[in-house]
Amino acid sequence: MSILKLNKVSYGYIDGSRKRTILDELSYTFEKGKFYSILGPSGSGKTTLLREMVMLQEIHSGEIEVLGHKLSSISQSEAMKLRREWGVLFQMGALFSSLNIKDNIALPLVEYSDLSQEMINEIVAFKISIVGLKPSDANLYPSQISGGMKKKAALARALAMDPKLLFLDEPTSGLDPISAREFDALILKLRDLLGLSIIMVSHDLQSIYDTVDMVAILDDKKVVYEGNLDTISDIENEFIQTFFSGVKKKVL
Repeated sequence: MSILKLNKVSYGYIDGSRKRTILDELSYTFEKGKFYSILGPSGSGKTTLLREMVMLQEIHSGEIEVLGHKLSSISQSEAMKLRREWGVLFQMGALFSSLNIKDNIALPLVEYSDLSQEMINEIVAFKISIVGLKPSDANLYPSQISGGMKKKAALARALAMDPKLLFLDEPTSGLDPISAREFDALILKLRDLLGLSIIMVSHDLQSIYDTVDMVAILDDKKVVYEGNLDTISDIENEFIQTFFSGVKKKVL
């Protein structure tokens, strides 16, 4: 069963007198319950595609269907409902500096639900605990916590609405190697605990090998590889060979 579908998705822009194409009729299906990573060289359109998936950027042509909703024709009320069914962990966390950790995590619940303050407080306390933060961290502000704690707080916020689908944008970026591996383990634990489907953009090769079930690799405006990592080094593509060849054994 699919949780997200790309159907001939294209994106481009005018650069002076010429049109630049970033994505050219991408088609791909993400299956429910799996952990996917979207890879590709710089400028291949990974971030553009992710922004389109979460409705932060309009689709130029083609169709993206998320949890049964076609984004090109979705109504405002349907879009509001759909946003409750996914969570997004942005690369730098995107926590609001003027809010403490508790209020950052509570924000989606305040905006998208009519729950009582008492119930919101209980949910926030639970989310704080499952990501490995301490109850006393709730009253700290983003400027008072480490990079790893910011990632955990942002993850707790992404999970506040009990989403079916989780988007991760470079989740281990900025973390030291030990913290990065601990964060990978946390993501896998929560995937199993909460039954999540996950779509991740990452350049962290260790994280990719440790976590994902499938990869979709973008290059030259297309999906040049889709599948698992077992035979990835056999694919004849310059980016894939550079990124993967001879590295798997070292990483594992």
